[in-house]
Order: sequence, then C-alpha cells, then structure tokens
Amino acid sequence: MNKSELNDLLIRQQAAFKKAPPSFEKRMQTLKKLSDVLEENKNSLIEAVFQDFGLRAREETLFLEIFPLQDEIRHAMKNLRNWMKRRYVPGAWFLLPSSAYYQFQPLGSVGIMGAWNYQVLLSLSPLVDAIAAGNHAILKPSEIAPASAAVIKEMINKNFPEEYIHCVTGDAGLARDFSSLAFDHIFFTGSTRVGKLVMEAAAPNLTPVTLELGGKSPAIIHHSYPVKLAAKRLMAGKLFNAGQTCVAPDYVIMPAAMNSEFERHAIETVQKFYPNINENDQYTSIINKDHHDRLNSLLEDATDKGARIVELGDKKADRDSRSITPKLVFNVSSEMQLMQEEIFGPVLPVLNIENMEDAVAYVNDHPKPLALYYFDNKKKRINWLLRNTLSGGVTINDTIYHLAQHNLPFGGVGASGMGHYHGFDGFKTFSKKRAVMHQKSLAASDLLHPPFTDLKKKLIQIMGRITKV
Repeated sequence: MNKSELNDLLIRQQAAFKKAPPSFEKRMQTLKKLSDVLEENKNSLIEAVFQDFGLRAREETLFLEIFPLQDEIRHAMKNLRNWMKRRYVPGAWFLLPSSAYYQFQPLGSVGIMGAWNYQVLLSLSPLVDAIAAGNHAILKPSEIAPASAAVIKEMINKNFPEEYIHCVTGDAGLARDFSSLAFDHIFFTGSTRVGKLVMEAAAPNLTPVTLELGGKSPAIIHHSYPVKLAAKRLMAGKLFNAGQTCVAPDYVIMPAAMNSEFERHAIETVQKFYPNINENDQYTSIINKDHHDRLNSLLEDATDKGARIVELGDKKADRDSRSITPKLVFNVSSEMQLMQEEIFGPVLPVLNIENMEDAVAYVNDHPKPLALYYFDNKKKRINWLLRNTLSGGVTINDTIYHLAQHNLPFGGVGASGMGHYHGFDGFKTFSKKRAVMHQKSLAASDLLHPPFTDLKKKLIQIMGRITKV
C-alpha cells in the first residue's frame, strides 16, 4: 500500500467516524469481538511468533502476550461505562449559578505502530484502549516480525470493516508514510531513534503522539537484601524473551562485596530455569542475525576493554546462529558500548557502586529509564529512592510486573517515551477530556459586562480582595 492509498483509507475512516462515532454499545461489541477473534487465532499467533523468532516457547507467548491482552479486554469491558461517565466538578464562585463538568470524547481515527519483540501485545493492547475510547484505528505491526504481522493483518481485516479498524503491513518506507499521515493521534512502540523520526514526521500535521520507547532500565540491590532472591527475580525478568523486552533490567548496581554471591546464585537460577540451555526449547532465540551480531559486538567491545564475561548457562557454543546464552558482565566501565546503549538481549552488566546515594546519582546522570528496580526491605530507603529518582515506572523487590497492573499507567519519561496507556490511562490517551460549562439564564457574570460603572468597579475590587491568597 502506497502513501496515497494509506491517506485514502484514513480519509474514509475519518468520514465514517464523523458520521457515527462509536457508542458505548458499539465499543463493547467490538471489544467482545476482538476477544473472540484473539481466541480463535491464538494458535496461529503462537506459531507465527515462533516462526519470527526461530524458537520461542508457546507458554511464554501465552503468558506474556495472549493472556495479558485478554485480561486487558476484560478489564476495559468491566470499567468502560464508568470511564465514559460525565464528571461534575465544583464551579468557580464568581460564575454561579453555572455548573461545570468534563467528559471524555473519542479523537477520531488513530494510527498504532507495533513492535516486533511482543508483536501481538504491543500491536493490539493500544488497540483495546483506542476501541474503548471510541476511536477508529489503523494498525501497522512491525515488519521485523513478518509472520505475526501477517496473522494480525488477516484476523483484523477479516473481522472488522476497513472504515472502522484496519491493519496494513509493509517495510520501513511504509512506516515513514504511515507516521506522516494526518491521524488524530499516533501511538508508537519501538526504539528511541525511530521514535524521534515518528515525532518529526507527525509534527507538520500537529498530530499528537504517544511514544513508548525503551532505554537502560537499572536495578539497584541494597547490601541488606537477600542476594539469592534478588538474583532469581532479576534473571527471571531479564530472560523473558531472551532479554528482548523494553522493561528488562538492563544493568545491575550493587556493592563489589556482593559479586561472587550474586554470580553463584545467578548461575544456579539460570541452570534451574533453563537446564541444558543449548537444547532447551523454552529459551527464546534472538529475533534475527543483525541483532545477534550486535549483541556479540557489545560483548567483544566489553572484553577488549577489560570486562570479565561469566557464562550462566552450559559452557558450550551457542546452539545456533540465532541464540545467545545468558551472561553476566563484570568490571564494566562507561566507555563500553553495552553501558551506552540499550542491550535488548540476555546480557546483564554488573556495575559496582558502594552506596545507595552514589547509585542514585549514577542513574540520575543518565537518560531517564523506562523502568527502575530496587531491592530493599527498608521502607525509609525505598521512599527516599522514589523521591530522588524519576523513571517511567518502578517495581520494588521484583522486575517487569508493574506493567501488568491494569490500574497503573504504563509509559516512559524523557528519552524513554511520552504518554501512558493501560486501563483508564489508555482510555484517556485516546480521548479528549472535554471541558463543559453550563450557564443558567440569570448569572452573576452578567453584572460584569461593559460599561464599567462605579458599581461594577467596586464589585471587581471586591472580587480582587476575595480571590487574593
């Protein structure tokens, strides 16, 4: 599909929206249908994801993509009527007897650009929010995972009218054309580099954007926290999808005295999670050769600059050209490439900083991360860390799972993104919070119209004294 055809599709969607914005009943019917379609195509989606990665456990796709998506649909359907309610607010006293309220209204036709690492979830989860908010939508899954993109396209286009919900697929050129269209909102998930391009392309149309990006999400372990438990939870979060997760812990900060114990428990954990990892069909492959080569380049650069690489799985060669076994990296420095860019793979650097204040200072000296993980049982220190850092989200004493909380917003800050989604926050993202004031036939404000007589001047002076703090 070329840009002209894309634009024609958008125009048809916007015209259909203006004619009849989706009602509460239409939204509920669509969400239910999406749930049914997802269930009907579950096995095809799982197989397609497996094909894209070369190897990915069925259970991982179910647990990390299909189940959360179905639960998100359930949550939206349960709460949608309440989300759509008109909400009255106290009115300004000098505008009495007016009433004031706001209500959420759909934006129109929105564009959603998915990401390859969780193609099903990251393409369809924003769609759930867009449907709940009453929008029409065009999807563009990532071309890096073509098999799952093709299944999503077929299941969407077969079951929904194109003037309501439609899916298009294509290469990076199509993605550029897509992001330059005059959508009423664009939602993008991907890298910071591409996010900047999307925002640049959307700017001439003044199209608002939500950017769900990534970055280097740190994990800080306080010396008092049980190292075995920290290692277990860190490696679990790191190795979902072989580290190809935007909120995977990117590096660990802890005192040097914890290194040997952390290394031992990390090895034990990985060998328990993935026994015989080179033959284990539950350990995900790297998405393609380019990403595999990039990860190896990061490891070679770190080794050349004095790092110590610790193999956490079987001490054998990687099982094929698309696999990298889990590794810890010690003796890291800021000159190493793996400390300068998001790793997005099963490689976990360990940065030794001796106290919490210096650890927080290090995090704050770098771009704001999408996620921050802190392991500590002392409430006072936890609260201090929360006051003195800024990140998209935080999980205390675990990793990743804050994004599964439907009543919490998910989104980055600064270099890790802008805007939020999930639950009510996703509904708001795809809505206009529209302000309404309803004035009565007789109003106090009528007394303040020109000309400004002596009486009106006195009234204005009285207002000034009342409103002064």
